Amino acid sequence: MTSELRQRPVANAAPAPAPTPNLSANASKSERLNIEHPSGKAKHSQLVALLRLLSFVAYFATGLVVIHITQFLGAPLYWINREFYYAYIALTKQSFGLLVTAMTHWWAPTVIRVSGDASVAGQLSLTPDGRIEAKFPERLVMIANHQIYTDWLYLWWVGYTNVPAMHGHLYIILKESLKYIPIIGPGCMFFGFIFLSRKMATDRPRLSYRLGKLKKKHGVPDDDNDDDEQSKQYYDPMWLLLFPEGTNLSDNGRVKSGKWAEKMGLKDMQHMMLPRSTGTFFCLNELKGTVDYVYDCTVAYEGVPRGGYGEEYFTLSSTYFHGRPPKSVNFYWRRFALADMPLHDQEEFDKWLRDRWYEKDALMEQYVSTGRFPANGAGIEGHIETEVRTQYWWEFLKIFIMLGSFVLIFGSILRALRNLAGK
Repeated sequence: MTSELRQRPVANAAPAPAPTPNLSANASKSERLNIEHPSGKAKHSQLVALLRLLSFVAYFATGLVVIHITQFLGAPLYWINREFYYAYIALTKQSFGLLVTAMTHWWAPTVIRVSGDASVAGQLSLTPDGRIEAKFPERLVMIANHQIYTDWLYLWWVGYTNVPAMHGHLYIILKESLKYIPIIGPGCMFFGFIFLSRKMATDRPRLSYRLGKLKKKHGVPDDDNDDDEQSKQYYDPMWLLLFPEGTNLSDNGRVKSGKWAEKMGLKDMQHMMLPRSTGTFFCLNELKGTVDYVYDCTVAYEGVPRGGYGEEYFTLSSTYFHGRPPKSVNFYWRRFALADMPLHDQEEFDKWLRDRWYEKDALMEQYVSTGRFPANGAGIEGHIETEVRTQYWWEFLKIFIMLGSFVLIFGSILRALRNLAGK
């Protein structure tokens, strides 16, 4: 359980990782998989993997059910006091953040290596016990390249590391089909996540409605003329996570991106897909005036060969059951002010976002070539290394506190009624 934090020297002096194979751009899936796994051989036998699977399912399913029951028990608050309701739901969202953070620490431990440019200077620091501490704003839009399904999990953990903690205020845009998965779908609806069909004509009204809730002021009414009272108005904390590529990187996605680049006369990318700007443009315009910055995270998984795709190596089974999680997950952070973005024109913004993605593609090329993103320009020398874990080993028990409190209160009421009936 002991965590050791290592501060790397500057990138050029850091020990280089083992070189990864280079695959041709046209390599088939069988060719991509016919190389050594980036995390080496499976650490567990089939029997141990089965036991890990059973324990994983028991833990995750129990946590999900407990959180979902807790959501239902708090639902009446919606009609009693909306602000209390949203604060309560934020606590259940914190519980889910703790659930997946502890889950990753126990079943898929990995190094997290972080750096960033000068725009995030002073916002990444170290704690004495080896944890990273972020000091990002309470309201921001986060964009990232989408490598594999676990991206959102690691970015949710970033919210946990923030001061103040933001793992109870993360919002994600999801495919509408996920709404119909038992427990998970309704749970995400309670969380206020946004479900889209990917048809802007259909999605625009519901997206506008959900974003309207995220930019609603609370406290003193807007028409109050007292300056002191006006100062008490506030917006709820919010991190809105967007993946402008629309889906995680895959063979099929890269082919589609390449065809689109050729059709539009655009430069294609090596390590990413061309971003779609329509949804991001709409979200930023809706939130303009309530959010000051977009935080951009470039994500890379150690060992994925050039021309390969992380989703083909770091499957759920490989990562959590056979003991082959990524050796490291690498983040490179940048910050952009909304005031500097061309949000007045869709075409200009499309070019702006695409240029940022070309820069991210260059960052990925450096990573694939050297095994490191650029060293920190954020005020800390080199790269920060830490791991996904909670501050205290017992912190996952908070998941059960609210449900346990309901049970105790309900039990006390029943006993009191029985005592009254006995008299």
